[in-house]
Amino acid sequence: MKVAILAGGKGIRLYGEGAGQPKALFPVGSRPIIWHIMKLYASAGFTDFVILLGYQEDRIIEYFLHQAPYLDSDIQVKRTAAGAPAEVTVLNQSAEPWTVTLCRTGIDSPTGERVRQARPYLETDERFMLTYGDGLSDVDISDLLEFHSAHGKIGTVTTIRACSQFGHVFTDEAGLVQRIEEKPQLPDWINGGFFVFERAMFDYLQPDDVLERDCLPRLAAAGELMAYRHEGFWACMDTYKDTVMLNELWESGAAPWRKW
Repeated sequence: MKVAILAGGKGIRLYGEGAGQPKALFPVGSRPIIWHIMKLYASAGFTDFVILLGYQEDRIIEYFLHQAPYLDSDIQVKRTAAGAPAEVTVLNQSAEPWTVTLCRTGIDSPTGERVRQARPYLETDERFMLTYGDGLSDVDISDLLEFHSAHGKIGTVTTIRACSQFGHVFTDEAGLVQRIEEKPQLPDWINGGFFVFERAMFDYLQPDDVLERDCLPRLAAAGELMAYRHEGFWACMDTYKDTVMLNELWESGAAPWRKW
């Protein structure tokens, strides 16, 4: 089963317009966040990746061809007619082989369009997994797949309960403070990524779709989308503050997503 990773983000909210590299290559420890995401899937036995490229795509291609730390044994590159790297097969003696397909999907393409352009790579199997290139979690990939297989619908979205960015103050009617909760967990469930789709999802995907605004609501309206509720760790590298937090967790040796 293939794992598609949306890696077209610019990371402007991390370091501004002058960030100089795509979001998927921002480091957590000494390695880019996309490596951590791939290691999570590989720890569950899934090592066939399709990277959906966008902003500064050549930087990501360069990373996989020449810089990735597991590229120490053998690399086989298949090229398109235009000569651009299309598929990189990585063989490593100390780990399971990884196959990495680098798919150019346009610099400014919305998320759904990126997935649609990767259709030739993703619909070769009955189902595929999809996630964002900036989210880390200790989600149980095997349990997620069991949940998806059991309900028989086209799609599964992993949902999480985010924490507030602020401290919440609870008072009585007169204004007397009863308690304060610092950044409490919010009651509503939000989209945490880590999707599983049957290939029939492409019937609900139209040109220039935003996955979250267009395709997912269509699946939900058709009764074909289920939510897998994840109560554990989840974090998105969306701001500089998030980057600091993830790096501190990694350097502490207690990163929850490190399941390998």
